[in-house]
Amino acid sequence: MKKAGKIILNSIVILLSLVYLFPVYIVIVNSFKNRAQLYENILAFPSGIDFEYYAAAMQKMNFPRAFGNSLIVTVISIAIIVVLGSMTAWMLVRMNNRLSKIIFLVFVGTMLIPFQTLMMPLMQEMGWIRDYLHIPMMDSLGGLIYMNVGFGASMSVFLYHGFIKSIPVSLEEAATIDGCNKFTLFWKIVFPMLKPTTATVAILDVIWIWNDYLLPSLVISSKAHRTIPLSTASFFGQFTIQWNMAMAGLTLTIIPVIVFYLSAQKYIIKGVAAGAVK
Repeated sequence: MKKAGKIILNSIVILLSLVYLFPVYIVIVNSFKNRAQLYENILAFPSGIDFEYYAAAMQKMNFPRAFGNSLIVTVISIAIIVVLGSMTAWMLVRMNNRLSKIIFLVFVGTMLIPFQTLMMPLMQEMGWIRDYLHIPMMDSLGGLIYMNVGFGASMSVFLYHGFIKSIPVSLEEAATIDGCNKFTLFWKIVFPMLKPTTATVAILDVIWIWNDYLLPSLVISSKAHRTIPLSTASFFGQFTIQWNMAMAGLTLTIIPVIVFYLSAQKYIIKGVAAGAVK
């Protein structure tokens, strides 16, 4: 009976995995087809493996420039989120008073607000800053990074907060007695212990920022500042859609994230379990 239940469970897992992987199969297979093959049968394998559509997609997307923009936005945003999120969470945990609890609840509460309810007021505010304070918040990578940091702060503080609560205060007190100031105490003692949560925050934010289309589409208008998701939109015209090149472009978009995720996936469950659960 146990064996039969295990077989059924494994079969369900395999079936669900195939359902989730089916869209990926559609994208990859059709990236090698011409328009005639694509419209004939989208499920069939291509007649041959030809990377001409990948080369054409890279040229139309201006892939090196778009890749560089995405890389700059993602790396800098995550670095700032990790630094500020960890420091904020540490101070909120160690203060341990009513004000720190209220601030933490505010951070958690902002995670429940949908971005769609904020995007129009946000764009109006950023436009006001550009027009009256002359700070280039719109159509700039710096403005996009600034907004990414704001939207990513809540989750990072939430995850770091849970993990830091499990670090004994006596460890920090001993370091203080040995002569550590606040700066040295955090960066030399506390921050190295946050490695699992830091990896989790970085992985989740890479997947979000790298694949984000909505916020960059509101902020970025010039071709020179387009990220990879914005560049793939060039295949979807008003009257025609270049499906094969679009599929090739989408494949190029997801490959860096898949490689990064597979190389660091073990930290996700470890970090979440060590942080949020505690």
